Amino acid sequence: MKFLQLNVTANWGSTGKIAEGIGQAAMARGWESTIAYGRNMNPSQSQLVKVGNKYDVYAHYAQHRLFDREGLGSKRPTKRLIKWIDSYCPDIIHLHNIHDHWLNYPILFQYLSTIDTPIVWTFHDCWAFTGGCAHFNDVNCSKWQTECGRECKIPRALIDNTHNNFQLKKRLLRDLSQNLTIVSVSHWLDSLVAKSIFKDLDHRVIYNGIDTSVFYPRAVDEINQKFTLEGKCVLIGVSNVWTERKGLNDYVALCQRLPEKFVIILVGLSPRQIKSLPPRIIGIPRTNSVGELATLYSRADAVLCLSKAETFGLTLVEGLACGTPSIGYADTAIKELLSPKVGIPVRPGDIDELSKALFSLAESKICFDSGVCRKRAEQFFNKDIQYDKYVDLYSELLSVDNQIITPPPLRH
Repeated sequence: MKFLQLNVTANWGSTGKIAEGIGQAAMARGWESTIAYGRNMNPSQSQLVKVGNKYDVYAHYAQHRLFDREGLGSKRPTKRLIKWIDSYCPDIIHLHNIHDHWLNYPILFQYLSTIDTPIVWTFHDCWAFTGGCAHFNDVNCSKWQTECGRECKIPRALIDNTHNNFQLKKRLLRDLSQNLTIVSVSHWLDSLVAKSIFKDLDHRVIYNGIDTSVFYPRAVDEINQKFTLEGKCVLIGVSNVWTERKGLNDYVALCQRLPEKFVIILVGLSPRQIKSLPPRIIGIPRTNSVGELATLYSRADAVLCLSKAETFGLTLVEGLACGTPSIGYADTAIKELLSPKVGIPVRPGDIDELSKALFSLAESKICFDSGVCRKRAEQFFNKDIQYDKYVDLYSELLSVDNQIITPPPLRH
């Protein structure tokens, strides 16, 4: 059997690596796996299909920044992709992040509505059911539950097209919904889906997975020497892109409250951001070395997540697998990860409460067992278990029990 995944990246970044892991799980069960992507890739075990080029991305991005048209550019690349899909004839099509300036979703959805192929769509953020924003929790907006209007609280472009974007998604969904299954990466995100334009569709939860054979407790002598961390209480935060929504300013404010014993390490910063950091925050550029990242997690006394809108919290899970507890804002999906035995939840934006929790950790008033942290990661977030659930879902949608009995998709 053949299945196709669509994601903005291939084996690069969080969603790209998730798609890669799902592809590997499917191939282990005898499936043929292909990933179509827009930009940024690492070598993959799946067949890769590149959609468009950098000029298509730039032109699409310009449309978005000027006219709020994310997902409405890239017409020619999308048409070429559809022609390829029609010849490839996959048995399952799995969507991930189809926004981010690489694909035209109306053209894609119009095509998908004409075929009988089951469609799985994993939501990694909230873009699919809003007028254009990927997250809204930090601005306390609930318009998406009924109808996104004009003058969105989260400006994205010179001209606001929020209302039209929302109405377009509703129209397209009516035609696509018959073959569509939604998967959210957390119960918190699924609770939003249940209030959205997708509420009447089949929607489920499958947690993201990590490679626990790579993320595990490691020796830290080299890291201690490299960053002069001996005797320090080390806190680490990791992100692909650091913005205010990810809580960058809160890390800076926290650093000013903590004594010399504490050191904060932030991974994934731009060179400009690194230059602007206060002395006791160590900035590290994005790293593609999973081993280096696992060593940093292993050295940390806690993984910090000060994000104001998090649909899962992959960095906290990676830290748990390395035996490191978590401290984060008890909001959005983070609260699902922070059980009392592996982490400390604090009120979002409350730097005083956050400081007190860290003092308790540093003074051993609160202690965590690294083995318990590791066990939680293995039990709930092992990629071999989590991604196998997707293959089970594909089989269910094709009405199979390890052997396909459904004929190939009909083409109209």
